[in-house]
Amino acid sequence: MQVYRLPALSDNYIFLLHDPMQHIAAVVDPAEADLVLQQLAALDAPLVAIFNTHHHADHVGGNLKLLQRFPNAVVYGGAEDRGRIPGQQVFLQAGDRVSFGDREATVLFVPGHTRAHIAYYFPPIAAHTPGDLFCGDTLFAGGCGRLFEGTPAQMVDSLGQLRALPDNTNVWCAHEYTQKNLEFALTVDSTNVDLQQRLATVKAARSRNEATIPSNLGVEKQTNPFLRWDDQGVRSTVEAENAVQAFARLRGMKDRF
Repeated sequence: MQVYRLPALSDNYIFLLHDPMQHIAAVVDPAEADLVLQQLAALDAPLVAIFNTHHHADHVGGNLKLLQRFPNAVVYGGAEDRGRIPGQQVFLQAGDRVSFGDREATVLFVPGHTRAHIAYYFPPIAAHTPGDLFCGDTLFAGGCGRLFEGTPAQMVDSLGQLRALPDNTNVWCAHEYTQKNLEFALTVDSTNVDLQQRLATVKAARSRNEATIPSNLGVEKQTNPFLRWDDQGVRSTVEAENAVQAFARLRGMKDRF
C-alpha cells in the first residue's frame, strides 16, 4: 500500500492509498475532491473507498463530488456519525475491520474531538516494517485535537488506545500543526532533550516548506505532552493529581497558547 500525502485547504492533509498490485485506490478524509481526482488520474486508478474519521467539513467536503465520479466507491465512517457524513454507507464501531488491497485495518473508537471520532490502524505486513495509523484530529504530531464534543476523560482513553500501539507506527494525522504544537510542548516539558531536538528539526523542515507528517508513534511517546500526562515532570508543571486532570489542564493551556 502506497500513501500519497495531498496538502489541502490551509493546513489539511488528505491521504490517498494506492494498491499498485490490484491497481485500486482509497482516500482518507477528503477535504476537497479536485486534488484527489488529479492524483487518481495520475495513477490511472479507480477510487473504491472513502475512509472518514469524523464529520467535520474539512474531512468530508469532497465526499459527494468523488461519489459523482466513482459511484461504486464505498463511504465508511463511525456509527455515531450517522446522518453527519455525506454519502456514508458503512457505520463502523470499535473492533470492526476494513480492508483495502492487501491490508486490513482495525477500527478504533476514539471520541473526544467529536463524539463519534474513529481511527484506522493498519498493522505491519512484515517484521521491521511500520504500521499505519490514520487518526484524523485525535492525535497530532506533538499535540492532539480540541475537545468539541467530548470530555477530557474520553480523550485520555482515546489517546491511551493510540499510545498502546507499537512504536514503529506511522502517524498520518490530518493537519500540519507540528511546529506550534512543539513550541507549546516545550513550555510544559522544558527539560525534555528529545523534545528540544525535535523542535529544532521541525523548524528547519518547515523553513524549507517540508511536511512533518507522517510522524512516528515512538517519537510521539517521547515528545508529545498529550501522550505524557502520567510523566511526573509534566504532571508537576500543570499541578495535576491524576491523568484526566493533567490532560484537562494541558488542553486548556494549549487552547490559550
